[in-house]
Amino acid sequence: MYVAATDQGLCRVTLPNESFATLTKWVERSIANAQLIANTSVVNTYTKEIAEYLIGERTSFTCALDLIGTSFQKQVWMELANIPYGTTVSYGDVAKRIGRPKAVRAVGAASSANPLPIVLPCHRVIGQNGRLTGYRGGLAMKKSLLQLEGSIK
Repeated sequence: MYVAATDQGLCRVTLPNESFATLTKWVERSIANAQLIANTSVVNTYTKEIAEYLIGERTSFTCALDLIGTSFQKQVWMELANIPYGTTVSYGDVAKRIGRPKAVRAVGAASSANPLPIVLPCHRVIGQNGRLTGYRGGLAMKKSLLQLEGSIK
């Protein structure tokens, strides 16, 4: 996994199946004139929280975030942050919560564009029928994260 941060906070987390090139392309496309600089002292706060989550010692994130996306995407992503640890909701539920009940597909698209998976838990969003649906890290990873949280067996 790779993480990137700006002076404002964590802006991108890649998943294990994503390469450094994925991060580089996202930065080039999303942040004008940005340079990637390896600086573990800057990202340690973020990587520590993610590591604690992955070993079951953390249920929420407190690090500063710098969300880079459209206003609709940011609205969806902030709603993802409100989904409690150990629970799941449907894309329709998220659409209703943001006051756009007919925007289910748009919510799905915004979730798939989430630059901060795990931190903004898009893995907690499932299909209306209760089935696991698309996840950038793959359905096996989504299932593992939900099992870690105890929301599925």
